[in-house]
Amino acid sequence: MHQTRIIENLPEIPVADWDALAKGDPLLSHAFFLALQQSGCAEPRYGWKAQFLTLWEEGRLSGGMPLYLKTNSFGEHVFDFAWADAYHRHGLNYYPKLVCTVPFTPVTGRRLLAGSDDERRGLLAAALDYARETGVSSLHLLFLDEADAAVAQDLGMMMRQDVQFHWKNEGYRDFEDFLSTLSRDKRKRIRQERRRVMEAGIELQCVPGADATPEHWSFFASCYLHTLALHRSPHQLNEDFFQRIGRVLPENALLVIARRAGKPIASALNYVTHHAMYGRSWGTFEFHSGLHFETCYYQAIEYCIAKGIGKFEGGAQGEHKLARGFLPVTTRSAHWLAHPQFSRAVEDYLSRETDAVAEYVDSLNERSPFKAPR
Repeated sequence: MHQTRIIENLPEIPVADWDALAKGDPLLSHAFFLALQQSGCAEPRYGWKAQFLTLWEEGRLSGGMPLYLKTNSFGEHVFDFAWADAYHRHGLNYYPKLVCTVPFTPVTGRRLLAGSDDERRGLLAAALDYARETGVSSLHLLFLDEADAAVAQDLGMMMRQDVQFHWKNEGYRDFEDFLSTLSRDKRKRIRQERRRVMEAGIELQCVPGADATPEHWSFFASCYLHTLALHRSPHQLNEDFFQRIGRVLPENALLVIARRAGKPIASALNYVTHHAMYGRSWGTFEFHSGLHFETCYYQAIEYCIAKGIGKFEGGAQGEHKLARGFLPVTTRSAHWLAHPQFSRAVEDYLSRETDAVAEYVDSLNERSPFKAPR
């Protein structure tokens, strides 16, 4: 007989049992979520209250969902600010809401962590019941893989699509081999961007997490926070979080550090698995033409080619990635709204949005950066 429990304090969840459910995905690992909580990044004062829904059988953890009670929509990368505004204009509260996601991490993956289809369905059914019981406005599951999206749709949740840009490793020998597959104008642009960086006297270094020192992580954090401040971005991550990641997930991190005249000036963070790399955050103290693309994209692509990693996900949005060898990929999220009238309005909106996303992807594919097949 299964029992469900809501866990607010993640150390109460057995590490080995949760990681068995995560199946080796570092972005779903107990250590990753714990670092977010203990560093103060995903905590109530910033709109994230852990409400992890767990499934237990005879005292053993058999399923779980990374669930949060949210009092804002920051750090989710699936934008529902217009929905919140519509609620507000009608005198209704959109917050709090329940969100199943990995905070600040727009990476598609499993969200219903369980060993069987019945348990996954049971998890989501329990989450929907919990949403109704607590009186929140809504429940959202973000960046779902195909299997979890199918479960959500089967249980009546509304589906939403968006677009990211991913690079695929076609077994390239080196970066020049990759460039040879692009159209002439795209090759020329990338070579110009890389040349400008080199002519500025900038050198790049890839530092695997296992080799990164606390000083490396401190410099990356300073770059990241400086760039956030320049753009007046809302609270996201902090140095304590990055230092923790360096300690607990060293095999799954890659720092790219740019130096000019021996002085570090910029840095990017990627998460790495055997099959994929995920570009996450970056920052710089100096502007140089092409530096962002070199630090965030080209160094990562070279690393993937050298290590035989199959794909590089460049993060949320960014149509500019298309011209640099990335192709559009559809992402999925699932949504349930308690208010009947708003639910119907959003369902109608999502139907039209889905058609628009499909047309957008078609138009992007028509502008493929790769050579036309002969």
